[in-house]
Amino acid sequence: MHTDSASQTVAVAGAEFGWGSSGKLSAILSALHGRPAPPGRPGPPDHPAPPLRFIGLGSALGRPLLSEYPVDRWYDLSADGTPDTLAEIVRSEGVRAALVVLDGSAAKALQAAGVPTVFVDSLPFMWSAGDRSALPLDATVYCAQKCAELPPECLDVLASVRALHWVDAVIGTPPAAVLDRPPSAPRQYRSALVSLGGLRAPRLADWTNYPRLVVPAVLEALAAHGVHEVHVAGNLPAEFAGRLVDAAVAPPRTTTGSLTHGDFLDRLAHCDVLLTSPGLTTLLEAGSLGVPTVCLPPQNLSQIFNGRFHSQAVGAEVRVVWPKDVLVEEEALSLRSHGEDRALELIYGGIGAAAQAADGRGTTRALRDAVLGALRHSTAEGVDWGALTTTVGTGGAAQVADALLATLRGTSPPS
Repeated sequence: MHTDSASQTVAVAGAEFGWGSSGKLSAILSALHGRPAPPGRPGPPDHPAPPLRFIGLGSALGRPLLSEYPVDRWYDLSADGTPDTLAEIVRSEGVRAALVVLDGSAAKALQAAGVPTVFVDSLPFMWSAGDRSALPLDATVYCAQKCAELPPECLDVLASVRALHWVDAVIGTPPAAVLDRPPSAPRQYRSALVSLGGLRAPRLADWTNYPRLVVPAVLEALAAHGVHEVHVAGNLPAEFAGRLVDAAVAPPRTTTGSLTHGDFLDRLAHCDVLLTSPGLTTLLEAGSLGVPTVCLPPQNLSQIFNGRFHSQAVGAEVRVVWPKDVLVEEEALSLRSHGEDRALELIYGGIGAAAQAADGRGTTRALRDAVLGALRHSTAEGVDWGALTTTVGTGGAAQVADALLATLRGTSPPS
């Protein structure tokens, strides 16, 4: 139990949906590193404020990505036990403020428990009337990440936010020694990074369907393109990842394994090409480094938007879509008015059915050809790989950090 009344304890939480939330938490914690907390109580003028102290709520899926940061302890929260348990954690830990990424339920519960809460919404373009009840519209500060486009369906929802604060892209800081890249892609790739992210989601019955269809297709396309070295990063157990590699004609040096956020950024900075399921944080981080990027088929609804935004921004046909017998994207998008969950049912069902049909071999062959085509398009002259990131800026992590510190002071965040 933590009882020091002068401490400034912050609770952090992220959605149990892939690794995007944890990547953003990682970036914000990095931006907060070394910055003192506002004083918890009056003291001598020359007495330094204590450093911030963090506890984690939930985020079991993303904890490995946050292992580099000083989170004192983590609490597992069940969906039905959160309110009472949360009140006790807040009391015993002396929580003064909360930082929550994309987990609307956690943000609303913390706010209800009397904790001033900074909520980070990196997907404001996603929401429609059907999602309104899931969002913490009354958060102390609602940090919405700037985006390439705001569909009309989301405007009424965002207009209901009590304290809306727009921020740049919330992404990690690139390694200090980043190699300068030419303005366009090299004609021949030697090394590649494949990113699948966290893969898991609360309503996803079988998370293995996506990698079973996609990983062999990607490896065979890379081998056909002449790539010699590839690392497959993502939430893949070693034995399962090994079976996927064995099932494909892979590049000579193929490795697998999850990476911390810092290690991922380092590998990203030094690879020739990235092939990624289109999580927004990964696309923006690749854009900040100018890394040639191929978008793999979407895992969920937000990734349909992300892949489209990316391809439109960079001006190249580098987005791989599912064959029509697996998923018609417009059908998924049309279900948004009923809330995200309805669209996810269609997406997950299509991917699952494809994986079960003759063990997905037909879909994998089609994806292999599509990935190879996208790789070839990515080597065209003059592609602006940083275009999407330039559109939304790169200062979001520091801006959210400023908002959190202002919340601890009881003031408004900088405009």
